[in-house]
Amino acid sequence: MTVDSQGAVDSASADTPRGAASQTPPPASGPGEAVPPPRGRRRMPSGILPYLLIAPAVASMAVLLLYPLVKNLILSLQQLNRREMITRETVWIGVDNYTKLLSDPDFWNVVLRSLFFTAANVALIMGLGTLIGLLLNRLGKAMRLTLSLALMFAWAMPIVASVTIFRWLFDEQFGVINWLMRTLGFAGYEQHNWFETGFSTLVIVTLLVVWGSVPFVALNMYAGLTTVGSELYEAAKMDGAGGWRTFWSVVFPNLKPFFLITTFLEIIWVFKAFAQVYAMNLGGPDRGSETLPVYAYIEGLGQQHYGLAAAISILTIVMLLAAMSFYFRLILKQEEEQ
Repeated sequence: MTVDSQGAVDSASADTPRGAASQTPPPASGPGEAVPPPRGRRRMPSGILPYLLIAPAVASMAVLLLYPLVKNLILSLQQLNRREMITRETVWIGVDNYTKLLSDPDFWNVVLRSLFFTAANVALIMGLGTLIGLLLNRLGKAMRLTLSLALMFAWAMPIVASVTIFRWLFDEQFGVINWLMRTLGFAGYEQHNWFETGFSTLVIVTLLVVWGSVPFVALNMYAGLTTVGSELYEAAKMDGAGGWRTFWSVVFPNLKPFFLITTFLEIIWVFKAFAQVYAMNLGGPDRGSETLPVYAYIEGLGQQHYGLAAAISILTIVMLLAAMSFYFRLILKQEEEQ
């Protein structure tokens, strides 16, 4: 009986197709075994809990950002000069402040100066920061640590202290730059005034802004490079790619989100830079080095045209929003490509 039943089993298994074995359902798990959850998207929490979690952040933004913005917009629709401040009179003039600004050639000169100043700074910051980040990735441990500490010290220096140092470097009588130019044999640098024109002042401010902003880009660039696999470099090397070809074909495509967000942040930071420009030469000489934030400050607190200054700040925000919309379009386009 045992042999016959075994034979029956053997013959049955021989007659069964091979694919039938894979179709046999798995054995039921016992009461002590945990059944893994099905794969898929997790259900988002429902009800009022998500709104309670983001409520503190929304409230903080409303108090710190939304209220000043609305108040500034209201002031831009008023004539608020010294007389109105003394008499506490509210004079509504609608969009006259905006009309006056948009028809003023001086305002458009400041806008163009701000755009060129931002473009030059961002290009230098991103270029030098990327090169230093690549250098950090190639250096040894000791040299990388030394360079990283030097970058951190430059980045952490207060703005007023760095402005003081740069003013001393370019001082007319005791400046190191004039001494260096005379030592190198250049004529005409006996008490040369580097702050004689608005253009030369902005050049010095550009050096200051680039010096203080490059560490952020360089350190973030190095952090991004650590995420690029070594096998990609090896594959590029086997294909005979040089340094620049490896950068454009391997590094840049993998770090494209880094370049986008960092460039966008630098545009915002440089465009609204105030302390470096104002502390260097008070927007002079003859208001020739004013950018939009300095222009708004001088028109407001200097000339006591507070309504006009509020309109300048609103127009500055509109320009930044235009830049943000361009950035968000790039982000959405990149997500669609992925």
